[in-house]
Amino acid sequence: MARILIVEDSQTEMFRFREILLKHGYEVLEANNGAEGAAMAQAELPDLILMDVVMPGVNGFQATRHICRTESTRDIPIVMLSSKDQDTDRAWGMRQGAKAYLIKPIEEVELVSVIEQLLQQAVQHSSE
Repeated sequence: MARILIVEDSQTEMFRFREILLKHGYEVLEANNGAEGAAMAQAELPDLILMDVVMPGVNGFQATRHICRTESTRDIPIVMLSSKDQDTDRAWGMRQGAKAYLIKPIEEVELVSVIEQLLQQAVQHSSE
């Protein structure tokens, strides 16, 4: 089953996302901030990353940009998760390389649907 890295500084949100992913059969990796997330992405090469935006130190935009510009990790789909729902935030996240931008609180059905869609696209892309 696919391995998903959650990059989230809120333990409450981390727990919620972990429970959803485990329930749907995904293997879960965890990082508590953007710098740790970028390092773990390189070390573990997960199939997909859930990236919080607002974190201390390296924020989600910066971590996403780093991951998307690094040779070994640039093809990993990133889903940004944020309470910031301005069009400018969404556009900026996508410009950094995110494949999706979801607004918290996120419904389980929507989250799983987006993950499954992106994983499917990644499989198709890698077989081309």
